[in-house]
Amino acid sequence: MFDKVDRRQVLAWTAAAVLGGSSQARSASSELRFGLTPVFLTSDLELLARLKAYLEKSTGFPVRLITRRTYQEITALLLSGQIDAAWICGFPYVVYRPQLALVAVPVWQGKPLYRSYLITGRDRPANSIDDLRGDVHAFSDPDSNSGWLVTATALARRNQAPDTFFSQSIYTWGHRNVIRAVASGLAQSGSVDGYVYEVMRETDADLVGQTRVVARSDLLGFPPVACAASSAREPRTAALQSALVGMRDTDQGRAVLSMLRLDAFSIEPPSLFDGIAQEVAVVRGAAG
Repeated sequence: MFDKVDRRQVLAWTAAAVLGGSSQARSASSELRFGLTPVFLTSDLELLARLKAYLEKSTGFPVRLITRRTYQEITALLLSGQIDAAWICGFPYVVYRPQLALVAVPVWQGKPLYRSYLITGRDRPANSIDDLRGDVHAFSDPDSNSGWLVTATALARRNQAPDTFFSQSIYTWGHRNVIRAVASGLAQSGSVDGYVYEVMRETDADLVGQTRVVARSDLLGFPPVACAASSAREPRTAALQSALVGMRDTDQGRAVLSMLRLDAFSIEPPSLFDGIAQEVAVVRGAAG
């Protein structure tokens, strides 16, 4: 895994070098380009429209929401300056921390924290990760903290790895799809974002009801909104941060938060993600 991470880092640096004029390009454009990854509940078109309208009104910039299928794609766009900020995952934030800066972190259930869930079928008598040995297991994305790294860390601490512990690993490219895979029997178990799982418990109770939670991780830093470190002081970044932090102060913003099932966005220190950095170190150490 971390050989792959290192190769992606080289690719990202290469892209940044090729697009060396990206900061000038950002200055020339008045548009605020905001990237969204599968951690975001992107299937709700009304939510996307309301988010865009709120950000345009609050920042004063035209806003373009950019979605991609994988974390890697959004992270590459962010590092190369092709987007101004993105709602990413704590895992790529930690891997590329020297090149990224935090803009804001969502607050959910009173804290800027969340958990990863291990899930299985509703009627299966499994009580820990050890009971999932030999499963077809669904991960959301190889660059996802809750959808890959947490489980890989738990296995590394058992001197195991996903490729050998599970009979097969599949990537669904979205936390909703992990739940769908387990609920349908395509996978026997899965690793999923606890926030997405709990939101879907409200919005798609029949689907989630076909699954159950086997284990919950420790609390970890919630997937943040980040920008390239080189653009942290730019007007668009400041305007976006102000809009996100001020979201709970207007009716329009509160409507967006309500649809997201979030309390607010807050400004948090990078140390919030030290727990994820420790996971990265464990998996890297196990890989040798």
